[in-house]
Amino acid sequence: MKKFFSLLAIASIVAVSNCTSIPENNDPILGIWVRDDANGDENKNGSTSREEWIFNDVYLGRYQSYSNSSLTFYTDFKWSEENGKYTITYSDEQVTDVIVSLEETSNPEILALENGSVFATRE
Repeated sequence: MKKFFSLLAIASIVAVSNCTSIPENNDPILGIWVRDDANGDENKNGSTSREEWIFNDVYLGRYQSYSNSSLTFYTDFKWSEENGKYTITYSDEQVTDVIVSLEETSNPEILALENGSVFATRE
């Protein structure tokens, strides 16, 4: 009888775990966003910097910073959306958390800071 109840318990656990599903996230912020800066005259100095934010569908992401095509810094972040405002919370204290909004009407799409300046563009 003990074996029967153990088997019934295992079957119940398997049935319940197979019934759960992860909801699909179709948020428009998903994808890669970039900010490119060219410092100085391209012919003389040629120093460039690039920042990337990669948003995934489980409210996590990766921030990467490049200088002259070499990775100089990276960290993970969490993101959330409330009333059209996206909060990006970095796991590294070196980077300041930020609140942005998505401007889908412009081409390319942009993430704008609260003061209206461009934070990043969709790649």
